[in-house]
Amino acid sequence: MQSGNQISVSHFILVCLHYPPQLGISLFLAFLVIYALTISGNELIILTVLVDTQLHRPMYWFLCHLSFLDMTISSAIVPKMLADFLLDSKMISFGGCVIQLFSFHFLGCTECFLYTLMAYDYFLAICKPLHYATIMTRRVCNFLAFGTWLRGTLHSLFKTSFMFRLPFYGPNHTDYLFCDIPAMLCLACADSTINKLVIFVDIGFLALTCFMLILTSYGYIVAAILWIRSAEGRCNTFSTCAAHLIVIIYCVPLAFICLHLGSQEPLDEVVAIFYTVITPLLNLIIYTLHNKENEGSIMEAERLQGFAASMTPQS
Repeated sequence: MQSGNQISVSHFILVCLHYPPQLGISLFLAFLVIYALTISGNELIILTVLVDTQLHRPMYWFLCHLSFLDMTISSAIVPKMLADFLLDSKMISFGGCVIQLFSFHFLGCTECFLYTLMAYDYFLAICKPLHYATIMTRRVCNFLAFGTWLRGTLHSLFKTSFMFRLPFYGPNHTDYLFCDIPAMLCLACADSTINKLVIFVDIGFLALTCFMLILTSYGYIVAAILWIRSAEGRCNTFSTCAAHLIVIIYCVPLAFICLHLGSQEPLDEVVAIFYTVITPLLNLIIYTLHNKENEGSIMEAERLQGFAASMTPQS
C-alpha cells in the first residue's frame, strides 16, 4: 500500500517479553502448561454441562460461554507468544495484527459483558428465587447471551476500524506482548489525539459501567444473605460472593489500558499476561469450584423466601 512516496508497513515486530535468551525454553514450557490446562479444563466444563442434563440451567449455560471465551481469548494470543519463545523472528503480518487486535477486544468486551450478566443471574437466583425460573427462561438466557456477543462484536469493530484508519509507514518494532491499541498508537504516523480520546471514553465507560453493575448486583446479594438464619448458609454464600467478586479484577486491565494509551511501560506487559494467560485459568477455580456452594445458597434463599411467603396474610 502506498500513499504518495510513503509505503505502509507489511508486518510488525513484537518483542513480547524481555528475558535472557537461556530462559526461552523454560518460559515456553511454563506458558505451554498453563495454556494446556486452560484449554483442557474449559473443554471439560463445556462437555460436562452438555452431557449432564441436570446442569442445563442458566448458571451453567453462562459458565459454558465463559469457558469458551477463556479458551478463545487464550488461543488468540498464547500460540503466537509460544512460537516467539522458540523463534528468533517475532514478526506478525499487518493483516494478522488487525485480526489479533479485533479478536482480543471482541472477546475481552464480550467477557466483560458476560461477567455482568452472570452477576445479574446470581442476583436473581439469591434475591428472587421464587420467580427465578419464570424470569430466566431458556429463551431469555439465549437472548441475553447473544446480546453479550453482539455488543462485544460492535465494540471491537468500532475500536479496530478507528485504530487502523491511522497510517503506519514505520517504524514497525514495538515492545509489546501482542497487537493491541497502546502498541499501535505508538507506531502510528499521524496525530492520534482523537483516537486516544475516543478510545479512552469508550473503554472507560465500558469498564466503569460493568464495574458498577456488578457492585450493585452483589450489594443486593449481600443484603439478602443477611436474612439467612443458618450460620453455615451465610458462610457458604459469603464465600461464594467473595470468590465471584474477584471478577471485578477483570475490569482493571481494561481501565489500565484505557489510562495508558500510547505507553509501553513494563507494567503493561504484566497486565497483558495476567489478562490473556492467567485469568482464563483462574476462572476454572473461581467459578467451577464454587458452583456447589451456589446451589446451596440458592436453596437456602428459596427456603427463606418460601417461609416468608407462607407467613404473609392472604387477602
